[in-house]
Amino acid sequence: MLFTAFTPPPSLSLRLLHSISLQGFCAPKPNPKLTMGRKPKSRSAKKSAKYPHFKPGSPVEISSNEEGFRGSWFTGTVIGLASPGDPSRLHVEYTSLFVDEEGTAPLREIVDTVMLRPVQPPEKEREFKFDEEVDAFHSDGWWEGVITKEEGEGRFTVYFRRSKEEMEFGKEQLRLHREWANGAWKPPFEEENVKPNQEKVENLPLVEEVKPSESATEHVYRLGTQVEVSSDEKGFEGVWFAATVVEPWGKDKFRIEYQTLKTEDDKTFLREEVDILHIRPSPPEILMVDGFKLFDEVDALYNDGWWVGVIARAQRNSKHIVYFKTTSEEIEFRDSELRLHQDWIDGKWVMASRV
Repeated sequence: MLFTAFTPPPSLSLRLLHSISLQGFCAPKPNPKLTMGRKPKSRSAKKSAKYPHFKPGSPVEISSNEEGFRGSWFTGTVIGLASPGDPSRLHVEYTSLFVDEEGTAPLREIVDTVMLRPVQPPEKEREFKFDEEVDAFHSDGWWEGVITKEEGEGRFTVYFRRSKEEMEFGKEQLRLHREWANGAWKPPFEEENVKPNQEKVENLPLVEEVKPSESATEHVYRLGTQVEVSSDEKGFEGVWFAATVVEPWGKDKFRIEYQTLKTEDDKTFLREEVDILHIRPSPPEILMVDGFKLFDEVDALYNDGWWVGVIARAQRNSKHIVYFKTTSEEIEFRDSELRLHQDWIDGKWVMASRV
């Protein structure tokens, strides 16, 4: 396919990077490796000096932080080092993205190794179910989403958080969503009774055109409603800030006041205009009877906002290490600073299945 973006989400004019100064928050630089700012107990994801999975000729999956491509993985091949002596940046060639309309010149790019992972091995056939985190094959790439409806006859509706859209897929177009962290797949692949899917990726049928979820506008946000607000700004993907609705502001837009973010002079709380796709009710509290588990998808309270991540490992004294995919970093949090991640979809809260 010609190198064009998946339907990008509407841009939200959240002036966090310009009008406020978050404690210890660094403005993101124009490279794929973003940061979440100063972290008192940050533990950067360790890189192997030799990168054994990314040798020349190795098949890989490649991600991007480009607008409209976040949350997607495209297959490719490692060509070699981008420059001698620097194993952290590699030259890659895409399998199905091209620079010409005829499809004769594969796209080549220089990417940081944090944007690469090995091609996922075959896994046994599975019955997908409601709430499951999946990757859906669309436009020659794998896109992260969550199953919101079982349509029957092996078809499912998948919701994409970043674009706030839904699409219908056949089960042969889906795979269980996994993260590649510290040289291993999370959750791990089952080693027994593996029956690879017979359907080849290049033979996947076309899917229905993407359409926005309409029921998101049905929820009413009145004056004084406690809400959470998200942003599409670089460096703020996957974060929700607590706010209060001040007043409706035109069609499907609202004026809100943040509960923790202040103006540049630090005298008043910041007010913004947001659209319906970047606002949601405050999520209900979930009683944690048995505590957090390995691979739980969670929100971590950091720099006055809730950032989505995955429990990478447990520590002592009710503490956990959380892995953040957007920055490839791990940070330690107390249980009191975590909550199970939930998505607001079609007027109801949806939580990913726990491993």
